[in-house]
Amino acid sequence: MVTLIIRICSGTLLITGSPWLTTPLWGKHNLPFGTLITWFGIIALPLAIYLGVDQFQNPKDTLQVYLSLALKIMLAFAILWVPICFFLAGNFSFSFTEKEAFQGGQTAMQWFWRFTYGIISIPVGLLLIHWVSSILKKWMAK
Repeated sequence: MVTLIIRICSGTLLITGSPWLTTPLWGKHNLPFGTLITWFGIIALPLAIYLGVDQFQNPKDTLQVYLSLALKIMLAFAILWVPICFFLAGNFSFSFTEKEAFQGGQTAMQWFWRFTYGIISIPVGLLLIHWVSSILKKWMAK
């Protein structure tokens, strides 16, 4: 339930473009509140899927073992999202420029978006695979 509330709150703030998102929190790197909100939302998605589906916590067959492992890896990537993206952007606002160097440049920006979209879409894909396999198992058992 907590993960759902976090997802709804972070999604609402991001969609509405709340001024809170650009409010700096602390540190010489000026960590914006929006980065923290987004990070919590990104962690909440794979965590909600993991906690919400019993077969991810207690896999009973080979497919469920692999799905559970993949989801745990995605959760680890979600937890590491801020440090990895800081490495890519060179700042906590995750802004990129047209410069030639990798860090903060266009190539790093492409990796930033791939990484971010992957953390969001892969857990959803794993959940869909789980649902389809569950439906097929029930259908085959009849």
